[in-house]
Amino acid sequence: MEDLNVLNGINSAGGWLVRNQALLLSYAVNIVAAIAIIIVGMIVARIISNGVNKVLRTRGIDATVADFLSAMVRYGVIAFTLIAALGRVGVQTASVIAVLGAAGLAVGLALQGSLANLAAGVLLVTFRPFRTGEFVDLGGVMGTVLSVQIFSTTLRSADGKMVVVPNGKVIAGNIVNFSREPVRRNEFIVGVAYDADVDEVKQLLRDVVEADERVLKDRGIQIGLNELAASSLNFVVRCWSNSGDLQDVYWDLLANFKKALDSKGIGIPYPQMDVHLHHNKAPQQQEQAPAE
Repeated sequence: MEDLNVLNGINSAGGWLVRNQALLLSYAVNIVAAIAIIIVGMIVARIISNGVNKVLRTRGIDATVADFLSAMVRYGVIAFTLIAALGRVGVQTASVIAVLGAAGLAVGLALQGSLANLAAGVLLVTFRPFRTGEFVDLGGVMGTVLSVQIFSTTLRSADGKMVVVPNGKVIAGNIVNFSREPVRRNEFIVGVAYDADVDEVKQLLRDVVEADERVLKDRGIQIGLNELAASSLNFVVRCWSNSGDLQDVYWDLLANFKKALDSKGIGIPYPQMDVHLHHNKAPQQQEQAPAE
């Protein structure tokens, strides 16, 4: 009896397949075509994205802008590809777009932070306060800019760490670009002992600065007594150099200041306190009254 039921089921299924053969074939063709559309669309999106990136770089567009725009083009082509694939399998694309619009509104309300990062990314690419390869400080995070993506900016810190900063935080905070200007200024505070001659110290510091060829003499050198501190006379020294030489100039001049002061016997004091002890005579003991 069970074998008979199985045979009836198989016969019914076979009959249904025969009756709907054309419909199944049509669905199979549409599914295969949709898959082929998606595959081809992904390949085309990558090719167009790489082509746009290459053209923009060839025309001298900044790498940050080129990467951002090429990514937007790629995502746009992928979106159209998915809509075309859904239309191929019989889904009404107008309805899909309406549903996506309603869903996009709900998702937008739920993902306000991500949309803020997206808008901030567009602003960063538009106004370009920094470019790839520049050293920046983004709200306290310092590093070399590697890329500016749609939602975040990637930095490489001075000690080799990868730091990803959301674009919303970048726009909301201060942006300090250390690489944009070709020349920058160093500032030193040099403290000497109070018994040092002011004019001699100023001339000595100036000689050290002028002896360094990396210092830009045409930008001016400023040296002056800046503060009468608690333990030292503090001189300020300001000089300009190329941005690429800034750190090396700072280290070398600081060492040369110390050597020059030592050669002239001018001391560099450290905070100290003089303690004076006053010895008072012990009060004489009162004479005891004579016993009655």
